Amino acid sequence: MTPLIARRVGAVLGTALTLLLTVAAPASAHGADAPDATNYRTLLTGTPDLPGLEVITIEAGARLQLTNHSGRPVEVLGYNNEPYLEVRPDGVYENIHSPATYLNITIAHVDPPAHADPTVAPEWRKVSDEPVYRWHDQRAIWTDPNPPAEVAAAPDQPRRLRDWTVPMRTEVTPLQVTGVLDYVPPPDPVQWWLGAVAGAAVIALVGLVRGRPRALTVLLSVAALGAGALALAYAVGREIDAGNHTFGPILLELVTVQLWSVVSALAAIAAAAYSLTRRAAGDFALALGAAAVGLFSGMVNAAVFHRSIAPVPWGDTAARVMTATIIVLGVGVAVAGMLRLRGTTSGVPNEPIPAQAAAPDAENPAATEHPA
Repeated sequence: MTPLIARRVGAVLGTALTLLLTVAAPASAHGADAPDATNYRTLLTGTPDLPGLEVITIEAGARLQLTNHSGRPVEVLGYNNEPYLEVRPDGVYENIHSPATYLNITIAHVDPPAHADPTVAPEWRKVSDEPVYRWHDQRAIWTDPNPPAEVAAAPDQPRRLRDWTVPMRTEVTPLQVTGVLDYVPPPDPVQWWLGAVAGAAVIALVGLVRGRPRALTVLLSVAALGAGALALAYAVGREIDAGNHTFGPILLELVTVQLWSVVSALAAIAAAAYSLTRRAAGDFALALGAAAVGLFSGMVNAAVFHRSIAPVPWGDTAARVMTATIIVLGVGVAVAGMLRLRGTTSGVPNEPIPAQAAAPDAENPAATEHPA
């Protein structure tokens, strides 16, 4: 491998690994502790019969979302039946004295402040101008980092962990949301990883074909384009699962919460378009763009290989297939692009030096000397 090719390959690997180490964790986070996948399924079994009031689960069940367009105030009660939330027509209000106000911010354990006393009269603080609120309700989710004892004893068996209820009221009318929390055994991750690695290896073999034929350039470009398109679709799916259903909120979350996933997907698409224009640096662009999408839209979502519930609206198996395909296409094209860099140069090849001009005339050494 020439120094030029070594530098190019090093640039691809160095850039991809540096970005992965510095931003992979923020890229994989969504909302407030939204899981990339989980083994606990939260299902609703009953919601209030109040026109205009909607309660759904979002983010793979990690949060509840309440939307109140009933025209009446709806109050959610906390863990001691104290007033916790009030969702009014003009927005959402939190009771600063309810421990649930602080416990429900995150799945992780927190200690409420001293003034969080459920026996104190409510003091409302407005937190939103829209009658929509999302929260981690600990009655509906599993918050312990360790599994239940019965799950630990038989992790391959599904379990009903509990039935749960979130009490509410509108004025003097009691309401409630009911549901169940189940443990769902995870899939075998080995088969998914083996499939992803094997698929990437097959595509990488394209890089060993000498001569860089145009047909294979088109093939790799289309593969990179497919990886980018799938990555964008997966990111949009996560936003839909997070409760965003219109263009504006989805776009806002894509460019804030999932910025690196979106950038890597667009980089792969741009690299594919660049390569198809017969540019000399097309292989380098493909390698870098495909490596980015393989890492930031494939690897960071690979928790679906190890967990049973995926945070997308189209099913858990489909999420694994999409993620595996992004890894296959991204990593495979990246390796193929780096292998194809062996056949590139940085300029016009030097003309060969004629043999007679290359060596001094043995009979007349002065003939090869430059004039003064």
